[in-house]
Amino acid sequence: MKVKQKKINIITLGCSKNVYDSENLMGQLSHNGYQVTHNGDQGDIVIINTCGFIHDAKQESVDTILAAIHDKEAGKIDKVYVTGCLSERYKEELPKEIPEVDQYFGTHDMVNLLKEFNVDYKHELIGERKLTTPSHYAYLKISEGCDRSCSFCAIPLMRGGHQSRTIESLVMEAKKLAAKGVKELILIAQDLTFYGLDLYGKRRLNDLLKALTKVEGIEWIRLHYAFPTGFPEEVIDTIAQEEKICNYMDIPLQHINNDILKSMRRGHTREKTEDLLRKLREKNSDLAIRTTLIVGYPGETEEKFEELKQWVAQTKFDRLGVFAYSHEENTHAGKLIDDVPDDIKNKRVAEIMALQSQISYDKNQAKVGKVFKCLIDRKEGDYFVGRTEYDSPEVDNEVWVDARKYALEIGKFIPLKIIKAEEFDLYGEPIR
Repeated sequence: MKVKQKKINIITLGCSKNVYDSENLMGQLSHNGYQVTHNGDQGDIVIINTCGFIHDAKQESVDTILAAIHDKEAGKIDKVYVTGCLSERYKEELPKEIPEVDQYFGTHDMVNLLKEFNVDYKHELIGERKLTTPSHYAYLKISEGCDRSCSFCAIPLMRGGHQSRTIESLVMEAKKLAAKGVKELILIAQDLTFYGLDLYGKRRLNDLLKALTKVEGIEWIRLHYAFPTGFPEEVIDTIAQEEKICNYMDIPLQHINNDILKSMRRGHTREKTEDLLRKLREKNSDLAIRTTLIVGYPGETEEKFEELKQWVAQTKFDRLGVFAYSHEENTHAGKLIDDVPDDIKNKRVAEIMALQSQISYDKNQAKVGKVFKCLIDRKEGDYFVGRTEYDSPEVDNEVWVDARKYALEIGKFIPLKIIKAEEFDLYGEPIR
């Protein structure tokens, strides 16, 4: 097949790990002479990098595929390819249900996908990604897959077992990113704290962090998705000691009731969870902790939900997200009875988020009058929008600065004094 010079539009759905994969695919294609766009509205060829995690994400992926097929039938595009988690999870079903797709590829099929474009995968291009994020920050995926057996999660079905990348390869990629102007690295994996166990026989997240702090040009290093069970406690000290590592930790805890945690197969109890949170806060009182919760899991009675709600009120997380439980086939929880009605799930989501909104508002009010080092991400309307070290892009608080009064440079660190605060937004002005 000869498709050189064709414009390729890669559409990415789902999480930051998918974004990272799309960026690598774009790097391979663009280095072989293809014109590649990301989430654009034009292209002779469309590659859809799908998500297959929960019901809503799967539906979005299917809808996006169908829309692309419609454009193909209307003559607007030539070919449609589908890759990623959905096509990995439903590799048998999708070609039968949506045969109009030219070809399906799984999560580990980049070599075969590239062959469709007469391109050989070039290992030397690792780190030569085509960034889709603003040029001053980038995701760094330190491992693939997961060895955990959480009952609700289909990730191992789609991504396979845990595979760490070497410290050397990650440092090399970080140096290449820094040379492009990247100042913030956001470390991602399905399980950061498991890092190194498969390669080195022991957890080596701490060693990786220390190696990355030595990369010239990188000023912030941020940790996402740190599993609580088996948490390498030396990392707590390193975060507190190393200036380049943001005082930020994303730990998805999912629930606090012991019966629910046991059914979820999380490997930790309420007591162990609270002990870890206590250690994190005692060793680093400046640490912002983000977590994710699931409500409406099978067997979550009103009493168990109330326990979760009271715990959220007591613990006062800096950042918190909550999902309604999605009943997924071929998972351990998929064998249970999905006994919490959707309207109750949604009500519980709203209750937790209302609680967290007040917590966030109170914490943000305490920031008024203080000065924070902020990274300016973009200009939006009449405002420049930045973040403190306590906030990750897309999901956390932002600091808004009036662009009619002040001229800031995107991608630069600026000290901002907070002059006003809302539930999830801060307003600041530069210190002169």
